[in-house]
Amino acid sequence: MQLRTPLLAAVGAAVVSVGAILAVSTPAQAANLVTNPDFETGNLSGWSCSNGSVVSSPVHGGSKALQGGASASDIGKCTQTVNVVPNTAYTLSAWVRGSYVYLGVTGGASTWTPSATAYSKLTVAFTTTASQSSVQIYLHGWYAQGAYNADDIALDGPGTPPTTAPPTTPNTSPKPTTPPPTTAPPTTRPPTTAPPTTTPPTSQPPGNWHESAPYLYFGWGEPPAPSTVMTATGIKHFTLAFMLSGGGCVPKWDSQRPLTGGVDQQNINAIRAAGGDIEISFGGWSGNKLGPNCSSAAALADAYQQVINAYSLKVIDIDIENTDEFENYTVQDRILGALKIVKANNPGIKTVVTFGTATSGPTEHGVRLINQAKALNANIDVYTIMPFDFGNASTNMYTATISAAEGLKNQLKSAFGWTDAVAYSHMGISGMNGLSDNNETTSLAQWTQIKDWSNSKHLARLAFWSVNRDRPCPGGGLQETCSGIAQQNWEFTKISAGFTG
Repeated sequence: MQLRTPLLAAVGAAVVSVGAILAVSTPAQAANLVTNPDFETGNLSGWSCSNGSVVSSPVHGGSKALQGGASASDIGKCTQTVNVVPNTAYTLSAWVRGSYVYLGVTGGASTWTPSATAYSKLTVAFTTTASQSSVQIYLHGWYAQGAYNADDIALDGPGTPPTTAPPTTPNTSPKPTTPPPTTAPPTTRPPTTAPPTTTPPTSQPPGNWHESAPYLYFGWGEPPAPSTVMTATGIKHFTLAFMLSGGGCVPKWDSQRPLTGGVDQQNINAIRAAGGDIEISFGGWSGNKLGPNCSSAAALADAYQQVINAYSLKVIDIDIENTDEFENYTVQDRILGALKIVKANNPGIKTVVTFGTATSGPTEHGVRLINQAKALNANIDVYTIMPFDFGNASTNMYTATISAAEGLKNQLKSAFGWTDAVAYSHMGISGMNGLSDNNETTSLAQWTQIKDWSNSKHLARLAFWSVNRDRPCPGGGLQETCSGIAQQNWEFTKISAGFTG
């Protein structure tokens, strides 16, 4: 869930280029298609930036470079739309400097660097679809990580002259809640599974499954020993993040750690040895995800199935966010279709979708997700909202969370014809303990209220991002290893252990 800040980032991982090169029908003749790639014009001509400027130092080449301003509320995103040729391979590259600098293609491949004290080159390879005539490239930093620089940006491959001017309106995007993972070179995608021959039921009874499973991430934030937290709090379940693409449609932890045999499996074994169990979360805000990389619902279901088989999972959580999954309706449908296959092939498994929300309930993308789940008969068990990052530090997080949850309930009733009780039984809440990316504060008292309300309505799931942050901070502030507020170790987890649904 939560896609957090680079406060949520996996630090210190090697940066490698991503994107599988598919067969192409048109040979790529090297040519830089980017307008104003080195900013030698002295302005941002051709670029649309939420918070950007041209500077004379530091530069990589020439006398000018881009500077993007990443603040507590802005990632300093700069975009440019470029005309391309269908079914053709391209390479995007840029020289960047700063902490948590990203380069990518909207809805496609991306890469990033956690810390570049001097200019370093980022490279992304991708192939256009058979009908694609343009791509939007982007650069951005990360919340509260300070300014970044970029220079000598190149998109190499054949292009056509633009017929319209590039966009000039600022680009904004919803707040993250997922740590940025590293990426790995593409590998061979496993064979697809044939769609099931049996059809899931067309309607669901009231849910009878309830689980408190806060997020725990072993790739960042000084992860605690699970057994220590379990003994101190009574918690029995964790949601482990994040399962991503290790290249193509192959699942890997954070795109880099092996599916089995590594630190993640060691911790899963420890959790189960202590009498607990786990959910595994796929996706998140950033990184190279399986949804866009798998070619079909059946292929994506195969990737999910590999993870289910590896860990004998009873629950999977699909944290669906950002423009590449949540706002990409082709990928939304692919995920829902894959979950429908998973439900049919794994009797008794629980499928959870987790997504962002407004204070009034699901946004247009969330409404579409719910309605399409109904239309496709995806048979999702639990719809979990992430009620935080609303954009105002003074937000009362208990009031906002309940308002958002009631909006979700009403949307589920509208889509499925459920009663209040049935709708609540298919709902979950996944908060952010302490300070959020927007400096909203969820206090211990408010989290207790949210837990009590969730019990009173018999919700299915309660989670938060993250156990790594469930500790006090010397000096406070938004950090990856603590909540930013006064507390004792594991207090949010202990409160969550009181969720019974």
